[in-house]
Amino acid sequence: MVNLILTYTLKPGVTKDQFENWVRSFDYPNMRGLKRVSSFKTYRTEKLLVGAGKPPADYVEIFAIDDFEGFLAEDMPGGVVQKVMGEFMGHVENPAFMIVSEVV
Repeated sequence: MVNLILTYTLKPGVTKDQFENWVRSFDYPNMRGLKRVSSFKTYRTEKLLVGAGKPPADYVEIFAIDDFEGFLAEDMPGGVVQKVMGEFMGHVENPAFMIVSEVV
C-alpha cells in the first residue's frame, strides 16, 4: 500500500463551488473507479490551527493505492487518469504530489 498526498491551490478565477462540483461529479467517480485506488478523498483547508493568515494550500487530497507499480505503469498513462489530470490542471496551480510513509 502506498499513500499519496497532494496539495494545491486553485487558479485565479476558479471558484470553490466550481471546483468542488467538478470533484464530486468527475474526479471522484473516475479516480475512485480505478481498481488500484482503494481510497481517495479531497479536503478543503479551512484555517490554520495556530497563527494568523491562510493555509499554504487550498486543498489536500489523500490517496491509498494498493498496487503502486501497476498504478504507475498502467493507470497513470491510461485514458482515465490522463483525462482527469488534464481537467485537474485547468483548475489548479502549484500541485505537490508526495508519497508518504507512516512513522512507526
